[in-house]
Amino acid sequence: MRIALDGGPLAVPAGGLRRYTEELARALAKQFPEDQILLLSAQPIPSLDGPPNLQPWVETSRWLRRKWWSLGLPYRLKKHHVAVFHGTDFSVPYIPLVPAVMTVHDLSPWIEPWQRDVSPRVRRRTPWLLRLRLARKVVTPTETIRRQLIERFRLPASRVVAIPLAAARVFRPVEADRPQKPYFLVVASHASRKNLKVVLEAWKTVHRQREVLLRVVGNVSGITMPNEPGLEILGLVSDPELARLYCGAQALLHPSAYEGFGLPVLEAMQCGTPVLAARNPAVEEVAGPAALYLDPADARPWVEAMLAVVEHTS
Repeated sequence: MRIALDGGPLAVPAGGLRRYTEELARALAKQFPEDQILLLSAQPIPSLDGPPNLQPWVETSRWLRRKWWSLGLPYRLKKHHVAVFHGTDFSVPYIPLVPAVMTVHDLSPWIEPWQRDVSPRVRRRTPWLLRLRLARKVVTPTETIRRQLIERFRLPASRVVAIPLAAARVFRPVEADRPQKPYFLVVASHASRKNLKVVLEAWKTVHRQREVLLRVVGNVSGITMPNEPGLEILGLVSDPELARLYCGAQALLHPSAYEGFGLPVLEAMQCGTPVLAARNPAVEEVAGPAALYLDPADARPWVEAMLAVVEHTS
């Protein structure tokens, strides 16, 4: 059988959608070695390390690229004799020539003020794809998002299934060089709902009392970062390096005001790292009682929790 996934999220250098698509494609190829797993994209995407039955395919026709979801992708699905398509990023083909599954990661495209972080095309298109039943099944990463999706779009409960994410195997306790100075870690992005400002404010207060650094991983382009001694902007790092950063940190700070899952929380926990997280139903579903939950709008409890962690570890 030939299974196709939307390979478009692989065109960006990092982020949750890319990681989701990578891990899902590799897992399918490994679990079903007799099947061919195709990653179809209208944009250039890299080859992935994985089993030989995992293959990227990039559209070469300029005209089909321009009409990708309406004509190009349906045409390629038929030409490649694909049995089922999985839309990993809020979308499926407009013409249902093969059965399709869609993943809806969260409801941020339709929630103020977070919707400005998301493409307007997703905000307009996905509701119609759902209402027209172009996706036979819809996948969410948590029961929290499943309930929100069913309620907002009045979907039959039988069409929507929650399938939790998993942290990659690289995220585990590893030997890390003891840092010269203790540090907190944030895995951030430029999206406003990631709420980086609250931990920056809290860390500044903590840093005035304790010699502890703040290391920020991820794409924070577009965010004005303060020129503060002790604040280290590391940018994009490899997964093995991220695992070492988790293992060496005093704690992961996860201040996001809205999440569909919160994968860095799970990655940090798998590395044995304490987690301070913003109070959020989806994250609480993922981490349960293993994380400490704080007000995403108030820096003061973050200051208290960070100071308590530093005191405990010292």
